[in-house]
Amino acid sequence: MGAYKYIQEIWRKKQSDVMLFLLRLRCWEYRQLHVVHRCPRPSRPEKARRLGFKSKQGYVIYRIRVRRGGRKRKVNRGRTSGKPRNHGVNQLKPVRNLQAIAETRVGKRVAKSLRILNSYWVGQDSTFKFYEVICIDPFNKGIRNDPKINWICNATHKHRELRGLTSAGRKHRGIGKGVGFSKTQAGVTQYGFSEAAFACFNKAALGSSLSSINLFFIAKFLAINEE
Repeated sequence: MGAYKYIQEIWRKKQSDVMLFLLRLRCWEYRQLHVVHRCPRPSRPEKARRLGFKSKQGYVIYRIRVRRGGRKRKVNRGRTSGKPRNHGVNQLKPVRNLQAIAETRVGKRVAKSLRILNSYWVGQDSTFKFYEVICIDPFNKGIRNDPKINWICNATHKHRELRGLTSAGRKHRGIGKGVGFSKTQAGVTQYGFSEAAFACFNKAALGSSLSSINLFFIAKFLAINEE
């Protein structure tokens, strides 16, 4: 096994004493920094490599922290009084997952001229979750001349994190491949079930129509014989 494989196995044992101590120290360090800041190098090199990162010009890593828990509804000047009791201000569950929210904030704040490739989890405590976001400079010659990554230089990939096109975005949209996604359309399962129900309805309607036609001919035949 290579070095990255050993690092991957270590990260899979997050409840070990070594990882608990390491993550505790790193979370303390991340809390002292700005909400969004640039990293000199990825904290998880094996994870970043699997998600497309390369240690060359044009690749940038940003780290961000997102507050855990539900979101709050925007109310005028923060006045929550005078609302119906079922209006709801606190404990509203976000539609997007926290990782997709982190990618969106990085794309809006610091990476306006960059493209978001992917992101990964690096730690969490009782209040925050920390993610590292892989950004790419689409105007760098090293990126534009690389046939494996120059697809992201196309203008159609601007702010792909805002449109749910990253891995985290596709996850909260319910989009995937393989087992469990054969009866979904755009992540919605009702389309698959409605098509199956429609097919059953057509089959039942066809059977009922054929039975009615058969009854008609039988009745006509009996009437002719009686005459």
